[in-house]
Amino acid sequence: MHHHGYAWVGEKRAFDRESARRPPGRAPAPTSEQEVHDRYREAVAAFSTADLPPMQTAHWLMKPSSLIRGTWEDPEDAGGWLALRLAEFAPRFASGRDRGVVGPAFLVRAAVERLGWGGDVSLGHYLKGTAFHSVALVTCSPNRAAPDLPCPASRRRGA
Repeated sequence: MHHHGYAWVGEKRAFDRESARRPPGRAPAPTSEQEVHDRYREAVAAFSTADLPPMQTAHWLMKPSSLIRGTWEDPEDAGGWLALRLAEFAPRFASGRDRGVVGPAFLVRAAVERLGWGGDVSLGHYLKGTAFHSVALVTCSPNRAAPDLPCPASRRRGA
């Protein structure tokens, strides 16, 4: 078992476009509402290549391996990376409560514990202005929430 780290910072408006954050499913039934078909086409085109965080944390594994920011066998090491990401962005967090030392430290401890039993971690913070910061740690080989999804690092190595 290992863990992949993912990070995204961008405009909250982009993050709010859920159709680009959902993997394509079945095509909608024929309808006179062109908007439904347009949203489906957008999802098919955008999901697999966009760096936007997926709606479900495990679906990061469906994204290109180039989006992986780090890979760790040890949950403590993955937690260290998470701590660095939180420290990097904490001064920009919109909520003063989130900027403190206690909040991020608690989040990192909880993340390490969750990774230890094979869970995933996904955190998001509004930043000052109109931006949003998302960071995720996703367990691979297998993922508990989506055991059938192949590990992107394995695809990258050609396995």
